[in-house]
Amino acid sequence: MSQNVIAVTGMTCSHCVNAVTAEISKLGGVTAVEVDLEAGKVTITADPQPDQDSLRAAVEEAGYELTA
Repeated sequence: MSQNVIAVTGMTCSHCVNAVTAEISKLGGVTAVEVDLEAGKVTITADPQPDQDSLRAAVEEAGYELTA
């Protein structure tokens, strides 16, 4: 398993955490999603890691923006 950290803007509460976690968890290979609300970072554990376009689409589906 490998980990990838992405930056997500717009998250402010536990609902945000749940929405982002749910959408990223739907991607193939993802086994864990950890959101650091204060830092605006999401750590994804997966094998294989989802590609950047899939991550961006999942974050946008949740209503937020992938910034890095």
